[in-house]
Amino acid sequence: MPKLKTHKGTAKRIKVTGSGKLVRERAYGNHILAKKSKARKRNIKSSASIDGKIAKNVKKALGV
Repeated sequence: MPKLKTHKGTAKRIKVTGSGKLVRERAYGNHILAKKSKARKRNIKSSASIDGKIAKNVKKALGV
């Protein structure tokens, strides 16, 4: 079976941790921040994990 190519768009956005979990950044944190509350902006700063069926698809795209 041939090697699978890494999906570069996914590779730039998602990081694989040492334990094999997938971590991504949250959306809506780049502009128009004046109208967003402090709590909302604080939550946007934290990273989020990917799990379930989507994680399986992403790992396939990353070749992990």
